[in-house]
Amino acid sequence: MKKQDMITGGVYLVLDPGMDTPTLLHKLKEALKGGVRVLQIWNNWPASFDLADKAYLIRAVLAVASAYKVPLLINEEWELLKTTGLAGVHFDNIPTDYETIKAEINRDFICGITCGNDLQVVRWAEQNQLDYISFCAMFPSTSAGSCEIVTPETVKQARELTHIPFFLSGGITTENMKTLQDLDFAGVAVISGILNDASPQMSAAAYIQTLHKLKT
Repeated sequence: MKKQDMITGGVYLVLDPGMDTPTLLHKLKEALKGGVRVLQIWNNWPASFDLADKAYLIRAVLAVASAYKVPLLINEEWELLKTTGLAGVHFDNIPTDYETIKAEINRDFICGITCGNDLQVVRWAEQNQLDYISFCAMFPSTSAGSCEIVTPETVKQARELTHIPFFLSGGITTENMKTLQDLDFAGVAVISGILNDASPQMSAAAYIQTLHKLKT
């Protein structure tokens, strides 16, 4: 992944592979039309999915995303970067041996990580030159059920430790985003706020518009 293709902000859409695939791909197309700038496939795979099924879905998503030049990341399963055109990986926690992972992938890739209130994650991300940090969860969310609620103070303290782009995630809506305007963040990560909307295109555009208003 070239430096000019790296993540800088905007709306980051997390795709739920547990959805019906044709429905998911249709909603993806609409969301991309609305301006989504980053994609991740959440590791919420159906129990019936094997490696071939995962690879098929990755290829299908890549085929849609490529027209918009939007990078696609995978949640946790970094091994899939070795056999697919994925742009990167998102970790939920600090990986055990990141140097080994980089050596096995053996190419440039985007890497991000989820952070709660533990600033050690931020320090690790800074030390290892990660591309972004996603704070989860800013608000209660069913899809971010395992995430603790992150305090605004944590995000402020984290910004003093690094210049890495921040995304805020977990229960983010266009309304409650306005309560976060004092925080220094580059974008928001969303699942149901876009995928469950009747018009993913309009929903994505509304998030972008709200982000723009907060930054101007």
